[in-house]
Amino acid sequence: MPGYRFVVADDHPLFRGALQQALAGFGADCAILEAGDFESVKALLAEDPEIDLVLLDLAMPGASGLSGLVALRGLSPAVPIVVVSAHDDAQTVRRALELGASGFISKSARMEELRRAVRTVLEGGVYAPGGIDLGEEGDPEISDLIGRIQTLTPQQTRVLAMLAEGLLNKQIAYELNVSEATIKAHVSAVLQKLGVDSRTQAVIRLSRIGANPLSDSA
Repeated sequence: MPGYRFVVADDHPLFRGALQQALAGFGADCAILEAGDFESVKALLAEDPEIDLVLLDLAMPGASGLSGLVALRGLSPAVPIVVVSAHDDAQTVRRALELGASGFISKSARMEELRRAVRTVLEGGVYAPGGIDLGEEGDPEISDLIGRIQTLTPQQTRVLAMLAEGLLNKQIAYELNVSEATIKAHVSAVLQKLGVDSRTQAVIRLSRIGANPLSDSA
């Protein structure tokens, strides 16, 4: 039986090395793929259907906070994503889990905790750091937005992420290998579910998730 296939996504080579060292405990036959920017993560997920888990830093070049997580969930809804971040406050952890992350690990965590988190997620569980009261969302607008994003289908989530990248309907149709009419229908559904009237308003709403300390390089 072949080993696990992991993606280690972080723009700091030294930290990628530390994550690789932690994942080495899952067997010599594991494959560990590296990505130093967000586009590389998306490319790996698009090209490799056998990936078992992604360790993701949301402050990489090309990512915009938690909206990057939303984009990846739409791209590969079946692949568990564990966020690894220096921004480990309760609000960020809670929002990441609500937006589809299967786990959250602080960059200050010990190697054994990281392995425990990965093991938990590979076994189908969800991992959150111990000793943190995740509490309730204090921003009504963000709470409403997260609830609306949770109603999107994977394809609608992908379309929303591509709208945020500034792609036209024709370009999105080409990327997803569907008709432009299908994309128009998806866009209409996305706008309705997000409670907005235009593509621009949808992108602005999504950017509210990215407007947090995760946009700092860490």
